Amino acid sequence: MKISLITAVYNRADTIQDTFDSVLAQTYQDIEYIVVDGGSTDGTLDLIRQVEPRFQGRMRWTSGADKGLYDAMNKGIRMATGDVVGILNSDDFFTSPDVLERVADAFVESGAEAVYGDVHFVPTGNPDKCVRYYSSRVFRPALFRFGFMPAHPAFYVKKSCYDRFGLYSLDYQIAADFDLLVRFLYKEKIKAKYLPLDCVTMRVGGVSTEGLHSRVVLNRESVRACRKYGIRTNLLLILFKYVYKVFELRW
Repeated sequence: MKISLITAVYNRADTIQDTFDSVLAQTYQDIEYIVVDGGSTDGTLDLIRQVEPRFQGRMRWTSGADKGLYDAMNKGIRMATGDVVGILNSDDFFTSPDVLERVADAFVESGAEAVYGDVHFVPTGNPDKCVRYYSSRVFRPALFRFGFMPAHPAFYVKKSCYDRFGLYSLDYQIAADFDLLVRFLYKEKIKAKYLPLDCVTMRVGGVSTEGLHSRVVLNRESVRACRKYGIRTNLLLILFKYVYKVFELRW
């Protein structure tokens, strides 16, 4: 089973080496690593060129202007030739070397079309300190109406699902991942398996958590995505997720 792993990046020379190193450290070898650069000007391209030989032909990359993060992800998915596709953000890295091996085993053992796990968040300057643990264990499709979804950076899905049900919608600023998960897991009801594994270490400060305005946009777009696929919800119900998030914090 080949896994196509996609990293979309723009000017992340300060963090992407950790991303590369964690991919190279994976014990699972049947991977295709696709890096989609948005035309970086900060040295990111130099790092991509330097690391490419270490992948021994398993890395492909492209660079050029795009319409944002989700457009870059779509470019990577279109390039993918693997059986399964996963996303690893350029600020993030795998928590352990056996993540992809465990994901591949879960696909084989369960016969699922998607596998998802957990992630945790760390401060930018202290990757050993967990400030929040995001577990996907409690997720059920019915919880979309409350803004809950599986941890997107720990979500792996068969390429055939993208072929049948579409890519990330560019109609959203922030919530295209939420829209895609609702489409796959609620509307199309693909078979999914939860993997109890901390898959990815994420630095705080991602696009959906960069301040009050981003949170407002995210929540409004989440309501729109739910209604698009027939889920009855409203902004108040979506905000319920923040009550639960309090219990994810680590002090």
